[in-house]
Amino acid sequence: MSAATAVLLALPVLIGALTQRTTGLGFGLVGGPLMVAAAGPHIGVSLSNALSMVLCGTVLARTWRDTHWRSVLMLALPAIAAIPLGAFVAAVSPTGPLLVLIGSMVIVAVVATVLAGRQRLLRGVPGAVIAGAVSGFMSVTAGVGGPMVSVYALSERWARRVLIPTAQAYLLMVNFGSLVSKGIPEVSWLGWVCCGAALVIGAIAGEWLDKRIAAKTGRRLIIGVALIGGAASVVRGVVTML
Repeated sequence: MSAATAVLLALPVLIGALTQRTTGLGFGLVGGPLMVAAAGPHIGVSLSNALSMVLCGTVLARTWRDTHWRSVLMLALPAIAAIPLGAFVAAVSPTGPLLVLIGSMVIVAVVATVLAGRQRLLRGVPGAVIAGAVSGFMSVTAGVGGPMVSVYALSERWARRVLIPTAQAYLLMVNFGSLVSKGIPEVSWLGWVCCGAALVIGAIAGEWLDKRIAAKTGRRLIIGVALIGGAASVVRGVVTML
């Protein structure tokens, strides 16, 4: 990994960490596609999984009292069951098609999240199984397990104070499973330093912003940046195949 790539990775990590600490979700959705666009699908997704684990653990340590543990298990079990399939797809797919797949999945997930704000798409145990399985597959292939959790949370009308810790507990488990299935990403020491510093700064800034930004404004920012990241992955994939 070049020094330029290592430094470039810090920006999506910073934006992703800020988004997740502010809203409870969004590190993979916002930062993941941009990390993939910068470092490629294999390193980008694995790095997103690793950093997401650290961020989720940090946020959960401060918010765990309102965690809905039953929902965590209902989502996590089908997610973990779907991880091997996603790991296989990620391992055998060429870079170009995989980038297109990742970007397309992100865009579809964003649209699903927007639609979920208007109607209850996934409810109860069946909804949790569907959301968890799709989330697990997307986590290992695209590094974006959060959108389906968002769809489920919106369908179940979770309060924000419940969503934040419950999502962290779930994503911590799923990202760990995803990382185990693929191994630690080969990132230079400079890359780890840049990403680590960006993660800390983003989390601190997100906690500050959490008390000041309107929920509607935050949601619009997440949607816009996520769509840009997904489109960037698709474009890079298409260019790679040409």
